[in-house]
Amino acid sequence: MRLRSRATERVAGRRHIGEGDAAMNAPTDPFYASVPVFRAFERLMDEAHYKPLPPDWLVGVTDVVDSTRAIRDNRYKTVNMAGAAAIAAFANALKGRDFPFVFGGDGASFAVSPSAVGEAREALAATARWVEEDLDLRLRVALVPVTSIREQGLDVRIARFAPSANVAYAMFSGGGLRWAEAAMKRGEFAVPPAAPGARPDLTGLSCRFQHIPAMHGVILALVVIPAPGANPADFRRLIEEIVELVEKSPEAAPPVPEEGPALRWPPPGLDLEARASRAAEQPVLMRRATLVMHTLFSYFIFRFGIQVGRFIPAVYLQQVVENSDFRKYDDGLRMVLDCTPNLVDMLEQRLATAAKQGTARFGTHRQETAMMTCFTPSVYMSNHVHFIDGGMGGYASAANALKAAAT
Repeated sequence: MRLRSRATERVAGRRHIGEGDAAMNAPTDPFYASVPVFRAFERLMDEAHYKPLPPDWLVGVTDVVDSTRAIRDNRYKTVNMAGAAAIAAFANALKGRDFPFVFGGDGASFAVSPSAVGEAREALAATARWVEEDLDLRLRVALVPVTSIREQGLDVRIARFAPSANVAYAMFSGGGLRWAEAAMKRGEFAVPPAAPGARPDLTGLSCRFQHIPAMHGVILALVVIPAPGANPADFRRLIEEIVELVEKSPEAAPPVPEEGPALRWPPPGLDLEARASRAAEQPVLMRRATLVMHTLFSYFIFRFGIQVGRFIPAVYLQQVVENSDFRKYDDGLRMVLDCTPNLVDMLEQRLATAAKQGTARFGTHRQETAMMTCFTPSVYMSNHVHFIDGGMGGYASAANALKAAAT
């Protein structure tokens, strides 16, 4: 498989620090634990992998309001930080218990069991307040009952895709997630922001790595969704065709190189990390000063490969590559690829044909770099996650292109 990195192939079946399948986001909810794990991305559309959410679950959805303006102002990292924040806040509220989530660049979606509704509501409310006060953005947040989604004749089904032995990411099908996002944007099921000064626990959320330059010419952000009234079988075949084309092409590669992303000092996301990790009453400048020294220490550890206790920098970087979340399905295909302009042209031509046939709607965005937003609750565990987006607009710009083409 072209997009399975050689680094991952070399370590298949080998264990590192606190990992292997036992550390692969081990689910604690009985339903999520029952969802089988699949490892071949080309089998993404196999309905046998998906299980419907129980009727008493909810779906959490978030979206950065007017992310287009923020991207126009070159605030790419800030938008991604806001998009990933709700995932980090809910994960920390659950104290390590696993849950299904998907990162969408300027927002996120996740499934909430009945026992975790309180934690989800508090995490969403506090995150919305933090995004407004610390990032100067507005984050829409909502909790949508699965029963309300099914009243529309739609569903939310979950699968678990494991890109490595360390992590498994949730995939969503059934059309319910897109309906929930649209309902949120209409103002339905809204969770009000918490009181001024409220802060979520964003421990582990950071973005210290440099932007990742394209090695094949283009970093492509791609979003493909079903066209209204599309034949589900036709759309499934289209996605399978697109995935197979990308997986087998020598002109496409994962956006994160096998040696891992570059780390320089001071890191580009230092101010964002300071805002995410500071205590409620701690000034940003004070937290930033602390991080300056901490990140300098980390830089030397990685620069010279110094083992500190059980932490081995080379192993961590290897896991960063393996765990990178650069392809997903959330009622549509999303991918960030390092590929040639020729392959982008081929993909766009095939998708344009599908759009004319009424099978799909799509958007693409070409850029020179990819960027990474990391959630690492513990450097001693292997299940840290790394969200990949385009470095100059990414998913949000591809989604805007999709909307523009539909009008």
